[in-house]
Amino acid sequence: MKLRNIIIIVLFLLVAASSAAFIFSEQSHNLEITLKTNGTDVQIQTSSIPFFTSIPGSMKHEMEQKAINDIYEDSSTVDSIKGDMKDIAHNYNYNITVKIVSQYGTDQLPMPATVKGTSMQPTLHEGQELIVLKTKDLKVGEIVVARHPSYGLIVKRLTQIKGDEVYLMSDNREVIVKDNMITKGLDTWLPTDDVVGVVEEIN
Repeated sequence: MKLRNIIIIVLFLLVAASSAAFIFSEQSHNLEITLKTNGTDVQIQTSSIPFFTSIPGSMKHEMEQKAINDIYEDSSTVDSIKGDMKDIAHNYNYNITVKIVSQYGTDQLPMPATVKGTSMQPTLHEGQELIVLKTKDLKVGEIVVARHPSYGLIVKRLTQIKGDEVYLMSDNREVIVKDNMITKGLDTWLPTDDVVGVVEEIN
């Protein structure tokens, strides 16, 4: 075989190898991420990764730490958590798509909460742990967690829905009079947007 032909073949193989390496490199940086959560823990799982590629351990750890912080934050949403995961991946030169999976389905976001006070007795007691499904799909009779301008997060029973407002009531209807002071559970109207979600699990 002539030297010229050998050189042409070698050059062709080098170009082909470079192109393949570029394609594999591009593929290795495009991942599908599944964030699994039960409302208290998270796991990051990846798919669509070539068998010879692995996600950086530091990237996975950073994503899991941020995700667990987001899960415990009452203002976080499915979209905000997905955005945080994408931002972290971008710092590692990865482009990702994110799916959140919980016991309630795909892109259904649970959050933990703890009962404080006695206003929901006998249904709920001080110190009980709750799992709240973040949703605006609300029904009269459900127990919900909401943001109150004076008391922070509260847990109450939703008793009325009127337009963009809901009326929340305490299950404990006891009125205590002591030293000319009247103490009773909080009943209040709040904007629907201030409802974080519906209580789904009581531990």
